[in-house]
Amino acid sequence: MIKFNEIQIGDFIIGDFEGKKTEGEVTLLNGDEKQVCIQSGDQEYWFEKDHVFPIPLDEKQLLKLSFSRHNNDDGSVKYMKGAFRLVIPKAGDFSQMEIWYREDRRHNPNVHHVHELQNAYLQMTKVHLTTEAM
Repeated sequence: MIKFNEIQIGDFIIGDFEGKKTEGEVTLLNGDEKQVCIQSGDQEYWFEKDHVFPIPLDEKQLLKLSFSRHNNDDGSVKYMKGAFRLVIPKAGDFSQMEIWYREDRRHNPNVHHVHELQNAYLQMTKVHLTTEAM
C-alpha cells in the first residue's frame, strides 16, 4: 500500500480490484474520498487508497522510463536519462543507490519504487519523469 500523500498525478502505480491488478498512470486524485484514478491503456479506473500499490524499482522499469544503461569498470551500473544519473553498486541490486542531477547528489535516498523515483526526479529536475525519451 502507498500513503495517499505520496501519490502525484503522473505517477505509475498498481491498482487492485478483487485480485485483478492494473498497472497504469495516475490521472486524477480525489483527496476527500482518498481515491486514485489510474489510466491503463484506454481505460480509467478508480481505486480506494487501500487498493493501490507501488511498482518495485528494477532495470525493466528504468528501461520503460527511457533510461539507458552503462556498465562501469568497478561492477556498478549507471542508468542515465539526460543529465540525471542513478548508480547502483552491482547489477540487479537496487537496495543501495546514488542519484544525481547536476550538483544535486543524493546517496541512498528512500527510493525503492517507481513512484518514489518519479517524485525524486521531479524534485531534482522540476520535470515529471515519464516514459517518453528525453
